[in-house]
Amino acid sequence: MMATQPSGSSAERVRSLTKEVERLRRDRERLRSSASFRLGRHLTRAVQQPWRLIALPVTFPLAVLNVGRERLGRRPAASRALEAPTLQSRRHSIVLFPTNGVGFGHFTRMLALARCLKSTDPSLDVVMFTSMPTLHIPYSEDIPTYHLAGRGKHDDMTSSTWNGILEDMLRTVLDVHRPHAFVFDGAFPYRGMLNAIAEESTMHSFWVRRGMFREGSSVPVDSIQHFDHIVRPGDAVSAPLSDEADHGVPIMSTPPFLLHHRDELFDRTMARRRLGLSEGKKAVYVQLGAGRINDITSEIRTVTDLLLEDPDVEVVLGESMLGARLEMNMERVILLRDYPNVLYLNAFDALVQAGGYNSFHEARQVRIPTLFLPNMNTGMDDQLARTRVGEQEGWAVVNQDRTRSGLERSLASLWGLEPTVTDAFEPWSTELVAMLTDRSKVRTGE
Repeated sequence: MMATQPSGSSAERVRSLTKEVERLRRDRERLRSSASFRLGRHLTRAVQQPWRLIALPVTFPLAVLNVGRERLGRRPAASRALEAPTLQSRRHSIVLFPTNGVGFGHFTRMLALARCLKSTDPSLDVVMFTSMPTLHIPYSEDIPTYHLAGRGKHDDMTSSTWNGILEDMLRTVLDVHRPHAFVFDGAFPYRGMLNAIAEESTMHSFWVRRGMFREGSSVPVDSIQHFDHIVRPGDAVSAPLSDEADHGVPIMSTPPFLLHHRDELFDRTMARRRLGLSEGKKAVYVQLGAGRINDITSEIRTVTDLLLEDPDVEVVLGESMLGARLEMNMERVILLRDYPNVLYLNAFDALVQAGGYNSFHEARQVRIPTLFLPNMNTGMDDQLARTRVGEQEGWAVVNQDRTRSGLERSLASLWGLEPTVTDAFEPWSTELVAMLTDRSKVRTGE
């Protein structure tokens, strides 16, 4: 007797009910692993078993301490002991998750990776999941994108609530697209994300992260083991490998992730025309990432005023799409609120920038004379050491004296630079691209 197959509508109802059961199961486990439930359970057990009351003055503070250490990442989070869901076949798909940092760093690297993967293998379904608000950018590259606003955009939302939303949303994305690979780019892994990918036993997970994991860092001790590979984009300066904590996850070092090669930038004529620059005048691009143009004591205003002392100079101020619009009305100053601004670099005779990772490597490949004002308060991101490499290569000046006279001297040195243009572009890591585009290199079942 032949077994009858469920109708399409019945199969869809079964799938919907299965997803609902899994969602409720996750809610239950999230509740059971919460601090309030665990501490309440500790007290309840002491009441149910009076002999535990004797030790309660000691055991309860220890329980509180352990919960606190988990929240600080000093102790692995409580195991949720989730049963593995039904294995599904993997599609030729990849989900990229860039977090929202201070600027576009994480987002730009993942967009660069997405463009590389799509050009290498047009059949690969590239999907983005992000807390960045600039969704129109991946849409313009035909990349479907899911958005979750960062916790800071919500009033009084707890971390556990936000992570619960993240877990449910990401779980749904992974259920729908069934990617064979997942790539996270961020400095700190979210618990909701870790919970979601932990259930995907046949999905290969990558963490793109600049910098090393040092002993005693704030990264939760159990988070690294959720990933199969750590991908470390290269930089102009390298830290000694001896400083790396022993976490046991393979590290793949790659060249810098650059969104556009020099040959893809607007040519000088087109770039200057799009910016509305005057013929015969020198153009300087200024983006320092801090300070307000209307504050006459700020570095960005001082630099702008010094540049405009030359009547043959026009200044283009880079305005971040993530912040409020600049309010200014100055002659020979143009605001550029676009992305990616690297497309316009050929329009300029000089650049004035901080020493951030992306802006440094973009300037490095075009070798336009650049004045760097490195941020000295960026923790592990050593902007001073990075920008000094540009100085050694002959295309940059590094300023550490932010007084008006110090900036004046640096600008004078800037106009004296005559860098030699070389092709400093490094190709993508063939190993990384192969792992992300070839399903035969990824686990297919366990």
